[in-house]
Amino acid sequence: MLYSLCRPLLFRIPAESAHRLTIAALRHGPRTPRTAPLPVLCQRVAGIVFPNPVGIAAGFDKNAEVPDALLALGFGFVEAGTVTPLPQAGNPKPRLFRLVEDNAVINRMGFNNDGAAKVADRLGKRLGMPGIVGANIGANKDSADRIADYAQMTRIMAPLASYLTVNISSPNTPGLRALQDPGALTALLDAVIEARGLLPTRLFLKLAPDLTATDIDAICKIALDKRLDALIITNTTITRPSLRSKLAGEAGGLSGEPLRPLALHILRDFRKASGGAIPLIGVGGIASVDDAWARIRAGASLIQLYSALVYEGPGLVRRIVNGLAERVTAEGMSSIAEAVGSE
Repeated sequence: MLYSLCRPLLFRIPAESAHRLTIAALRHGPRTPRTAPLPVLCQRVAGIVFPNPVGIAAGFDKNAEVPDALLALGFGFVEAGTVTPLPQAGNPKPRLFRLVEDNAVINRMGFNNDGAAKVADRLGKRLGMPGIVGANIGANKDSADRIADYAQMTRIMAPLASYLTVNISSPNTPGLRALQDPGALTALLDAVIEARGLLPTRLFLKLAPDLTATDIDAICKIALDKRLDALIITNTTITRPSLRSKLAGEAGGLSGEPLRPLALHILRDFRKASGGAIPLIGVGGIASVDDAWARIRAGASLIQLYSALVYEGPGLVRRIVNGLAERVTAEGMSSIAEAVGSE
């Protein structure tokens, strides 16, 4: 109710300014006490015990400024980043657009972030505190050796994060998605795994929705061969389904409601190609309990939100968490793990 009153005011200012106000409010506002986990939603995924399957996707808390405030909203896990070795301003503004008529967002942020040193300092200060906080890592736009950037980020972040996500799927850093090609991906993962060394930090890989069946088969084969711990399906899309907003022609990655069918379809393709042998995390257009349940039944062990929060507000988190618990019970299951891939 509070968000429904604030939303018209937030929507009168540029989207990126509204986002910075939201981060400031979370950083300085009163902290909501965390609620006790619901037993039916607890599950072990990739060796980590998640109190519930609903996480916030990378891009919201780029610089790990408010992970504990987000956990207090009800998220089962938080993914900070994307973080690069050196601070990066990102692409020129404006670069974040609300497509209100479509319940969608287009962004071409370009990995703007404070850089590894500052983010590592923030994560280091919360070591030993409860809550699952992952770090999404990337390469600097002007790097002469992007694979070396990922290896450097792994060495810095692996001791500080619950898991690392290797992000090679943003459409807003020219040439980055080429690292999804089999040869480049193999070289990248070899470097990251070597950089992690003997640390137990889990490795996730975030992928684009704009992949062919051949791409998906090759990626799954490499992921299984390298024993990755999870795949995040998917990042934003460069395609443009039928959109009503006059901002539809803006360059960048599209997220929100129009991404939902594509993200669900690609998730099913990854589930089939991997044979359920690697955990999947579903992202893209999830805005309700029904959306979350469909993604879990299609094979996602966990899900992540971001764009839907722009339109629905922070109360969406607890609505989905509580709704999933009710759905599990109604289906006669003892744990949400039983629902994964059940379609």
